[in-house]
Amino acid sequence: MANASTVKAAAKQTPIAEATATATKAPAGQMHTMLEACEAAGLTYQTLKFYCNEGLVPGVKRDNRNRRVFDDHTLAWIKDLACLKRCNFSIAEMKTYLALCLQGEKTIPQRQKILERKRAELVDQVKQLNDSIDYIDWKQGFYNDVRTGKTPYVSNLLP
Repeated sequence: MANASTVKAAAKQTPIAEATATATKAPAGQMHTMLEACEAAGLTYQTLKFYCNEGLVPGVKRDNRNRRVFDDHTLAWIKDLACLKRCNFSIAEMKTYLALCLQGEKTIPQRQKILERKRAELVDQVKQLNDSIDYIDWKQGFYNDVRTGKTPYVSNLLP
């Protein structure tokens, strides 16, 4: 049978687990409820709960009714998670990024590489979206020209 120190050691295998294991009861002061954190970060309640359950919000505190509450520091991280989500980070990528963040300043170069790759993906997506907008603008112009008689109607679908 495992003793208490063995169980603690097993729970602290990763930086995420280590930070999550340090969760405590909420101290006095300005704390934010789940709903307030969701509003501030632009996340749904279900998404924030999922992030907490996945260990993406380290050191989650609980109030005297055992409900999750967040201090300003944690709320700032939740807003960062929302941004990572908007940047199309997967849960696995978020976990990797968080694990690096929890290791401190020494992992900044690795985090920068992750962000550079993600930025390149986003730039490519923006180009694809701009190409799509250009197509829609061209097609709308074509339809306007057909409707005003400037251009004969031609379809790729009809003979």
